[in-house]
Amino acid sequence: MIKIIHDKKKCIGCGACITICPTMFEVSENQIANLKNSKEINGVFELEIDNNIDCIKEAANVCPVEIIKIQE
Repeated sequence: MIKIIHDKKKCIGCGACITICPTMFEVSENQIANLKNSKEINGVFELEIDNNIDCIKEAANVCPVEIIKIQE
């Protein structure tokens, strides 16, 4: 399993992750990125997946505030 960690409260709303990986990220009601199907745990949003992380890795690499982490 691979864990994606998204520190949503630090998001600046640039939309880079949504553009690169729209299957995993969407725009929330307050115009910041939301990691789809994630759950809030200790102030960050987490999601465990078992495959297809290519676009998530790319989204993490382009995030200007580096708030997307991947734990393999």
